Amino acid sequence: MLQQYRQDSYARLFGPALVTLLFLASLAIPCTEQEKSSLLQFVSELSQDGGLRSLWDNATDCCKWGGITCSSENTVTDVFLARRSLEGHISASLGNLTSLLRLNLSHNLLSGGLPMELVSSTSIIVLDVSFNLLHGDLQDLPSSTLWPMQVLNISSNLLTGRFPSTTWEAMNGLVVLNASNNSFTGQIPTTLCVSMPSISVLELSYNQFSGGIPPGLGNCSLLTFLSAGSNNLSGNLPDELFNLTLLEHLSFPHNQLEGSLRGISKLTNLVTLDLGGNCISGNIPDSVGDLKRLEELHLDCNSMSWELLPTLGRCTNLRTINLRRNMFSGELTRINFSAMPNLKTLDLVWNNFTGIIPDSIYSCSNLTALRLSSNRFHGQLSERISNLKSLSFLSLVGNSLTNITSALQILGSCKNLAILLIGRNFMHEAMPEDDRIDGFKNLQVFSISRCSLYGKIPPWLSKLTNLEMLFLYSNQLTGTIPDWMSNLNFLFYIDITNNSFTGEIPATLMEMPMLKTNKVAPKAFEIPIYITQSLQYSKPGSFPKVLNLGANSLTGVIPKEIGQLKALLSLNLSFNKLSGEIPQTICNLTNLEVLDLSSNQLTGAIPTTLNNLHFLSEFNISNNDLEGPIPIVGQLSTFPNSSFNGNQSYAVLCLLTTMVHQKRNSPQK
Repeated sequence: MLQQYRQDSYARLFGPALVTLLFLASLAIPCTEQEKSSLLQFVSELSQDGGLRSLWDNATDCCKWGGITCSSENTVTDVFLARRSLEGHISASLGNLTSLLRLNLSHNLLSGGLPMELVSSTSIIVLDVSFNLLHGDLQDLPSSTLWPMQVLNISSNLLTGRFPSTTWEAMNGLVVLNASNNSFTGQIPTTLCVSMPSISVLELSYNQFSGGIPPGLGNCSLLTFLSAGSNNLSGNLPDELFNLTLLEHLSFPHNQLEGSLRGISKLTNLVTLDLGGNCISGNIPDSVGDLKRLEELHLDCNSMSWELLPTLGRCTNLRTINLRRNMFSGELTRINFSAMPNLKTLDLVWNNFTGIIPDSIYSCSNLTALRLSSNRFHGQLSERISNLKSLSFLSLVGNSLTNITSALQILGSCKNLAILLIGRNFMHEAMPEDDRIDGFKNLQVFSISRCSLYGKIPPWLSKLTNLEMLFLYSNQLTGTIPDWMSNLNFLFYIDITNNSFTGEIPATLMEMPMLKTNKVAPKAFEIPIYITQSLQYSKPGSFPKVLNLGANSLTGVIPKEIGQLKALLSLNLSFNKLSGEIPQTICNLTNLEVLDLSSNQLTGAIPTTLNNLHFLSEFNISNNDLEGPIPIVGQLSTFPNSSFNGNQSYAVLCLLTTMVHQKRNSPQK
C-alpha cells in the first residue's frame, strides 16, 4: 500500500514535468535532411518565391519555417503556401515528403503541369492547387494501385484534355473533387460513382464537357453536392439523378438540358436547385412542396410554362426564387408568399403573369430584391409595399401600373431603396412635382423612362443626394435642364434623350464631379440590372459614364467647359438645335468611346485633334453645316461616310473621292 501510494504521488508530482520534458525533447529533433532538401528544391525552382528564400533558413529546423507544420515525430505533414505570390512551376520534389498529408498551393501564379508525383503520393490526402495557371492534361493514374487522396481541388486553372477515367479508380477513397473552371473536354466519365463510392462533392462547372449527364451518377449514394454548370451538356435529366436522396445542392445551369422536373420530390434534402439557362419545359410540379429544406430555386431562362401552383408556398425556407425569362402565366395571388418569411429575392421578369401584384408579397419582411418587370400586372401600387423595410432593389418596368403620384408617395417610405426601376408604366400621366414626394435618401439608380410623362423635371429629384444614375428618356418632358443637377455629387449617368427640353446646355453640368473622375463606389447590386435581355450590369462601376441629351430642342453652343468631363465614355447631343463650332476642348475627353453630335446646326471645321480620341468606337457628326476637309488618316478615317454625310465636308469628300478615282483610271503619261 505504501509503495503504491508513493508511486501515485510521484506520478502526480513529476508526471506533468516528465511529459513536458519528453515534448521538449521531441521538439529538439529537427526534420530530416531529405525533407529539408525537398522543400529547398521546391523554392529553388520558383521564379518568384514570395520571400520564402529569406524565411526558410537552411541552418534552422524546417519544422520552424513559415507555412510548414510537422507531426510529433517532426516529419512534415502540412505545407500551406496559399496566397504567397509564388510563380514558376511546382517541383516534383514535394512528392519526396513521405509523411505529407495536406498540400495547399492555391491562389498563386504557378504554371506548368501538375506533377504526377503529387497526385500519386502515398501519403497526401488533401491537395489544393486551385486558382493558379497550371496547364496541360491531367494524366491517368494506373488503377492497379490505390492512392489515399480524399480531397483534390484543381479548380480555376488552365487544364485541358479529356477528363481521365482510370485515375478515379485509383482514388476510390476520394470524397471531394473540384475540377471547375478549366477547359476539360469530352464526356463526364460514366463510371465515376463506381470508381469513387465515397464521393460527396463533385464540382465540374465551367468546363467544356459535352454529351449527356451519365445516369450512373445516380449511384453516388453519398453525394451531397453536384455541380456541372456552364458546360455543353445536353439531353434529358436522367431519372436516376433523382435517386440521390442525400443531395443538398444540384446545379446544372447554362447547358442545353431538356426534360421536366417530375421526379424532383425525391430529393427531400435539397437546399439549392439551379437549372437556369437550359431548355427545361413543363410546369413546376405540385410535388415541389415536399422540398421543405429548399432555400434557392433557380429555374430562369428555360421554356417552362403554365401557372404556378399553390404548393410552392409550402417551401417555407425559400430565400431566392428566380424564374426569370420563362413563359409562366396566370395570377400570382395563388401563391401564399406570406408563408416564406425568409424570402430575400423574388425575380419573375420576362414572363406572362397577370392580375394585380399579390398583397402576400408584402408580408416578406426580409425581401431585399423584387423584380416583376415585363409581365402584365395592372392596377395601382399597394400601400403595403412600405412594409418591406429591407427592400433595396425594386423593378416593375413594363407592366400596366397607374397613378404615378401615389406610387412615388408610397415608395418614398421604403427607406433602404437603392434601385428603383419603374419605366414603361403610368402612360401619359403627369410627372408629379409636389413636395409630398419625399424620402428616397438612399436611392442610387432611378429609372422612369418610356412612360410618355408630361411636365418638367421635378425639383424633389434635387434631394436625392446619393443618386448615381438617372434615366428619364422617352417621355414628353419640357422646360429647361435645371442647374441643381450639378449638385448631385455622385451622379455619373444621365440619360434624358427623346424629350422636349429647351434652352441651352447648362454650364453647371460641366462641373459635375463624377464626370471628372473615374472613381465609383465599389459595391454590387442585389441582383443585376438588365439593359437588354443579353446585357446586364452587376455593379455601378460596370456602367459607363454617360451624358445623353439627344433628341430634344436644346439651343445655343456646346460649352467649351465640356472638356473638363474627362471621365465621360459616352456623349450624345444629337438631334437638337445646337449651333456654333465643335469646341476644341472635346478633344480632352480622351476616354470617349461614343460621340454623337449629328443632326444639329454646327458650323466650322472638323477639329483635327478629334483624332486624339483613340477609344472612339461610335462617331457621328452627320447632318450639320460643317465644312473643310474630312480627315483621311487617324482615328476618324476608320468611320464610314455615313458618319459625315449631310455636311459641306461630305460634299468635299465626295469630290475628292471622285477626283482620286478619275486619276487612278486616267491613261499614264
